[in-house]
Amino acid sequence: MSAPEAEAFEQTYPAPQSSSFFLNWLHDPFAIGAVAPSGRLLAKLMAAGVAPGARVVELGAGTGTVTNAILRAGVAPCDLFVVEQNPRFAALLTRKFPLCEVIVADALSLGKYLGGLSGAVDFVISGLPLLLFSKQQKRRLLEQTFALLAPAGRLHQFTYGGRCSIARGMLAELGLRKSLLGISPLNLPPAFVYKIERDEC
Repeated sequence: MSAPEAEAFEQTYPAPQSSSFFLNWLHDPFAIGAVAPSGRLLAKLMAAGVAPGARVVELGAGTGTVTNAILRAGVAPCDLFVVEQNPRFAALLTRKFPLCEVIVADALSLGKYLGGLSGAVDFVISGLPLLLFSKQQKRRLLEQTFALLAPAGRLHQFTYGGRCSIARGMLAELGLRKSLLGISPLNLPPAFVYKIERDEC
């Protein structure tokens, strides 16, 4: 992206304010799972491999830092579907990204809201705090996520815990595999991003 393009992008999609994120975290810490929005380096890592022409679903978009990174990677706004259950964040995302479809919903209801995309999504990029999810919730999320993803599609999931937040046994049961995509040591707190894909890919 050239300097003039970057300037125009910043004017169109301004950086999110961490204050609004923190205030919402105070209101519902277990739903949000972090005290500050993802840093830009983490957001860029979350969007690694995403390219123009990709169809992307983002889960738990918060104030839009990762959304910005996905659009910077060249994804057309009409090909980015943003799922956020917090109505305050969803309203902010709708104002900031008017050409993207912002869905105010629980990510565990993906099939209900995005079933029409079944098998046609290239990336699902998740900012959900899976460490707070039960085993049953994780399984439900994975099943719905991979119903949306194309055969070679993949899930990018971050965690603050170091290890992948989805157990190896569950991945094996669902025919999935994980690999570390990268680490963002300067994020607050430091974050690890895992790539999860079908085992035959």
